[in-house]
Amino acid sequence: EFRRVLFRSGGHCAGMCGGIVSAVSMHLPNQTKSQPKILFLIAYNAGRILSYILAGAFAGLVGASSFFLNHVLPIQHLLYLMSSLMLILLGLYLAGLWYGVTYIENAGRGLWAKLQPYSKRFIPVQNLKQAFALGGLWGWLPCGLVYSVLIAAIATGDALGGGLLMLAFGLGTLPTLLSMGIATVKLKATLQNVWVRRVSGLLVLSFGVAGLLRLFSA
Repeated sequence: EFRRVLFRSGGHCAGMCGGIVSAVSMHLPNQTKSQPKILFLIAYNAGRILSYILAGAFAGLVGASSFFLNHVLPIQHLLYLMSSLMLILLGLYLAGLWYGVTYIENAGRGLWAKLQPYSKRFIPVQNLKQAFALGGLWGWLPCGLVYSVLIAAIATGDALGGGLLMLAFGLGTLPTLLSMGIATVKLKATLQNVWVRRVSGLLVLSFGVAGLLRLFSA
């Protein structure tokens, strides 16, 4: 499960988070020898991944409740099914074929509406602490793929397992988002290309289909 999360997460972020990364990168301080641009991007992503770990730990605690422990096998299968279906919906969204996943992401917009105003305190970014704090807020941005992995985190049944699963997800997105942050201008046009989005979407969709086949063949 950890390896699957690591592998599938990067393709989604290339198509869905490109605009956010571009906006942040363009408003970073000018690069100096003591504080190169990459350090700000690392701090930013470290804050984001920490938010994922905290959310995963909480999801694992939910999974450890008596209800889940008493029905562990059926619940795990149901959560795995939901996670795979979410990936299929995300793939369709990224490919520009269907946008139904936005209705699911609306579930997290209430929390984001309360957190988003705090981001203004850290923009424009002036130091590494601000970059880390801004990344921590970004981690709570409504995202269908994050929700699908959180469903899997619930199925782990404990806080440590849920946190580690979300850590794997965060690490899986890190190379893609760092690359986009470093090459913002060059990658921006590429990410907006319809065929890049189609390929990215179909890749994510394939993970969901593979999950369903694995579930029903077990």
